[in-house]
Amino acid sequence: MAKLLIIFGILLTAAGLIIYFAPWLLTWFGRLPGDIRIENDRVKVFIPIVSMLIISIIMTVIVNLFRR
Repeated sequence: MAKLLIIFGILLTAAGLIIYFAPWLLTWFGRLPGDIRIENDRVKVFIPIVSMLIISIIMTVIVNLFRR
């Protein structure tokens, strides 16, 4: 359990550093076809369906690589 927590901590730190120092890497997030964006004068709704599916697939591959 300790190794798993250390690995997740390192991954979380790496993701934070990437977001902080290279935000241009995530400019695609929320702008893919299939992401729902509704903007009105008073209401803004943003549902990143396709972006979250891609992140889910990537995270599944990463977790399965670490399990083996």
